[in-house]
Amino acid sequence: MKHFLFLLVIAASLASCTHDSFKIEGRLTHVDASRVRVLFQGDSGLVDESVNLDKDGAFSYEGSASQPAIVSVLDASGYHVGMVVAVNGDHLKIEGNASRELQVKIKGNRLNEDWQLFKDEHASFYTDPNPSRLNAAIEKYVKEHPADMLSTVLLMVDYSDYSDRAKVNSMLKSIEAKARPASLTRALLDNPQARKAEVLPRLMTLTLAKPGGTFEEVKLTDRVTLITLWAQPQSNPRALSQQLQGVLDATHGAVHLIDVLTESDTVRWSGTIAGCPGQHYWAPAGPVEQGIQLIGPTSLPWYAVADSSGLVTYSGPNLTLATQAAQACFAHH
Repeated sequence: MKHFLFLLVIAASLASCTHDSFKIEGRLTHVDASRVRVLFQGDSGLVDESVNLDKDGAFSYEGSASQPAIVSVLDASGYHVGMVVAVNGDHLKIEGNASRELQVKIKGNRLNEDWQLFKDEHASFYTDPNPSRLNAAIEKYVKEHPADMLSTVLLMVDYSDYSDRAKVNSMLKSIEAKARPASLTRALLDNPQARKAEVLPRLMTLTLAKPGGTFEEVKLTDRVTLITLWAQPQSNPRALSQQLQGVLDATHGAVHLIDVLTESDTVRWSGTIAGCPGQHYWAPAGPVEQGIQLIGPTSLPWYAVADSSGLVTYSGPNLTLATQAAQACFAHH
């Protein structure tokens, strides 16, 4: 799977920082805009600010977080450039090619440097269409480093298998309390507050391949649509099918369920989707397929919900939140 979690570079320099603020400076190339957005959960709530880039792609931002916060840098369209962990007193620097994954690097405080080291050591896992290797590496790290705050960061940001929430909660609880501050755990990818802060697109149609190889323009503006993006092997496909069927049952079949395979290998496709509800398609270009890339998947599986106007109301890795969003959209139409 192509990951769209672009990694950041941070240089340590505390001289110009006060104890009630952190500073992020950087230089980004290949940013298709004159500004970036900085998004994080601050002490007084969600912070979402635009920062201008100069002609060389340089920028500077100063914010406040008395406890460690996961800070996202996005381009003007809401597309992730990368993430860092910041706390008051940090002076962080971001540099790199924002259009190429793994070409924006991290230096700076120990936590971010360790995060960058983990990404470098597992670079092939981050670009693997099958996320199981990266998930397994994170599970191993969490088990072996219960006193390390990086365990919390990896579980919150880079881990993608939330199908078994009891398992995820158990891993989180295994991390020592001092290494899992609430300021980080509340930044979980499926946090509704964080999702609401992102700029979500409006999709009118998706052009996808059907079994047999012909392409179809799928209309998204006639009813509520739930889109599932996945790669083989599927984790617990029976439970997934049951949960999706539950949405169809609860809405009397009114929700349009679109199941999309986002990898090049379709050999086992027909067997995998046998008995699964919904309409089944294939995206030959995977997550960078035109239209699908606007949803912004950073891991697989990924789910998105669009209302009858094509407005995406949820985009994230949590199927439960996706089904709730689909039913909420249905209730309001």
